[in-house]
Amino acid sequence: MVSKTKMKKSIFFGSIKKFRQLINRRDKIIIIFLLIATILLSVIETFGISIIMPFITFASTPDMIFQNKISKFIYDFFGFGSTLSFMLTFSFGLIVFYIFRAFYNIGYTYAINRFAFRKYHYFSYKLFCKNMDLTYLEFTNKNADKIRSAIVSECLVVANSINHILIIVSEIFTVLLLYVLLLLVSWKMTIVLSVILGIKILFITKWLSKVIKNQGDIRVQMEERFFKILSKNLGNFKIIKLKGNEENVYEAFDDTGKKRANAQTIYQVVGQIPKNILETVGFGILIGSVAYVLYQYNDASAVLPIISMYALALYRILPSINKIMQSYSFVAFCQKSLDVIYSELTYKNQEEGNEKLDFNDSITLKNITFGYTPQKPIIKDFNLTIQKGEKIAFIGPSGAGKSTLIDVIIGIYEPDSGEITIDKTKLTNKNIKTWRKKIGYIPQSIYLFDGSVAENVAFGSKIDKDRLIWACKMANIYDFLMEKDGLDTLVGDGGIKLSGGQKQRVGIARAIYDNPEILVLDEATSALDTDTETKIMDEIYKIAKDKTLLVIAHRLSTIERCERKIKIG
Repeated sequence: MVSKTKMKKSIFFGSIKKFRQLINRRDKIIIIFLLIATILLSVIETFGISIIMPFITFASTPDMIFQNKISKFIYDFFGFGSTLSFMLTFSFGLIVFYIFRAFYNIGYTYAINRFAFRKYHYFSYKLFCKNMDLTYLEFTNKNADKIRSAIVSECLVVANSINHILIIVSEIFTVLLLYVLLLLVSWKMTIVLSVILGIKILFITKWLSKVIKNQGDIRVQMEERFFKILSKNLGNFKIIKLKGNEENVYEAFDDTGKKRANAQTIYQVVGQIPKNILETVGFGILIGSVAYVLYQYNDASAVLPIISMYALALYRILPSINKIMQSYSFVAFCQKSLDVIYSELTYKNQEEGNEKLDFNDSITLKNITFGYTPQKPIIKDFNLTIQKGEKIAFIGPSGAGKSTLIDVIIGIYEPDSGEITIDKTKLTNKNIKTWRKKIGYIPQSIYLFDGSVAENVAFGSKIDKDRLIWACKMANIYDFLMEKDGLDTLVGDGGIKLSGGQKQRVGIARAIYDNPEILVLDEATSALDTDTETKIMDEIYKIAKDKTLLVIAHRLSTIERCERKIKIG
């Protein structure tokens, strides 16, 4: 069984190792500069503490200015006429230093936060691209809500971890420098303080590590479930209203939200425990230190600077130790998030290219076999030649593999065996993107996002008004749009503001917007009434006059004008 100490080390150093693999060379250089800035911050903080002792000493006993070699040299070099002028200059210098310290802290905070949130953008962008570059089969095997959660929530958590790792480094340097300073003042008292605080810290971290990590795992699970509940219920609003089961929906949302909030609460509360314990112990030590110093020294003027020094040092050390422990707790809490992002970003995507591919003659399928699992092929040793400009219908019972075959032809699925050739050029990953661009696809269910008709038709392509008008006219929806707000007509989420036929026409306009050479209808009109279907099919046959048309349909009236009917299954 792995010890808790090893577990703690593996969490922190394991996180750093994963971060190193997730960032590029430029980021590593920036981190080096941030670490240098972090060390400088520690030096500034330490100097800010250490300078207080001589200031108080000189203020309470001006003659000490001449007994200290450094202060005497400065006094003589600048030719101060009195100890008062020296102390006024010293005071002014301290004020300037603390102003500089404040601005440096602000600049440092800006730098690390800017870096962290740029990494949030970078991680979320790369994660989005990674998932969009998956093959369709890989994508269908993933959970969309987990993808959303990772991009929106987990990337932010991981980016914030960078801040906390830098905080750990910064505060460790600060504590070490202040520790050396205290050793120089009184090594005996410093050793005693170290032993007492060390035992407390060791006890606290051993207890906290497992609790924090477990709550982090729970938070990630609840975050994924939270996105799932949102997607499921907001996407099925009408069904929920009809079933009248809003209370069940509320209960599921409430339960997940409470567990999510509970994990965050436990993390926040447990994270504050070290602060309260350390402050209690620290102030107890400080009071004991005062008694110890009073016992050791009879001269009050000698006692005051030492007490002040320890008070200020502890005042700075205890928050630093607390920050180290809180930041470590955050890194442990985010371990699951880092594992998720690391796993996603280091996944090797299948490379796809845009090599030239012409379609002037035919599409040939030779001995095509495909299955979602190799043991159960849906299509086996299938052969077919499709001539350019041909209109072909694929018919057969539900579940026979018609849509799957179409997905293989258009390059969504890669066949397990056999080959597809376009004008005798083999379809491969090197030219697959070029092939897909030649295809306009109209599915049974048209997805419309909450935006304008123009945005939905162009769907990621550059908006060209002339092409939009042409596509909408060809899809016979332009006149309807002119009665509304034209191409800026809003469709609502899921096309809720349009009828079924209007949604389908927007889908047709989208499919032909880039003027594809091949048009594919995958049961595109099966959900429409007969009259609407007839009108839409008339429009499609007009559009596809000079194009290759592949149709899947159950109604014979839909495919009666196809030149060939291929039975599947």
